[in-house]
Amino acid sequence: MPEQQVALITGAASGIGLAAAEALAASGRQVVLADLNAEAGTTAAKRLGGLFVQADLSTREGCKTLTDSVLKKYGHCDILVNNAGIQHVSPIEDFCEEKWDLIISLMLTAPFLLTKYLWSGMKDRTWGRVININSVHGLRASEFKAAYVSAKHGLTGLTKTAALEGGPHGITVNSICPAYVRTPLVDGQIDTQAKTHGIAREEVISNIMLKKAAVKRLIEPSEVGDLVVYLCSDSAACLTGTMLTIDCGWTAN
Repeated sequence: MPEQQVALITGAASGIGLAAAEALAASGRQVVLADLNAEAGTTAAKRLGGLFVQADLSTREGCKTLTDSVLKKYGHCDILVNNAGIQHVSPIEDFCEEKWDLIISLMLTAPFLLTKYLWSGMKDRTWGRVININSVHGLRASEFKAAYVSAKHGLTGLTKTAALEGGPHGITVNSICPAYVRTPLVDGQIDTQAKTHGIAREEVISNIMLKKAAVKRLIEPSEVGDLVVYLCSDSAACLTGTMLTIDCGWTAN
């Protein structure tokens, strides 16, 4: 294991990404926070003693600029947490084609590109951790989420393939698959799904988000952050190619 580790976390200005950055910083890693939200990202990075890089990861140029910035500053990157994402809820016949392109670019192509650009450095140092913040929707489907579910299922395949290629070089690749986490993204979904299904906000939480859960509560971002740190530990050295569910029993159905 490298003595000084650098961790890049995307979508790190809020939610799961911020929680992962906080947990990694607390564990002694140098953190790089990437996000479109410069104000929130800069504030968080300053608080954590890290670096903020504003990046549009829906473009190849944005992905390459981000990794170049990290490597120029620190010379290496040991941990990559692919977290950036958005949501769009709509029936297929009404689904905005531009939203499809954006979601696939941001949530599937970007994780591939960032992994690709940092891969050779991890191989050279014979140690690396790629952690894809996936979803139970990388294992199961729900209606009205065609692009999101497709991107997350693709991320499952990317995780498995990269794990097979990385294993001989000391690189592990895993997916964390949460159910509904208490984040701004999920909060925004509540109103959208209430409108789509024609029900109240409270019914969205109880009848849709928590319907399949054995533990009837939203997951806290810090719980996902703690799992990220575990995957970077020596104890998780043989964990690779896995889809680790933290879903309150959602996928036990």
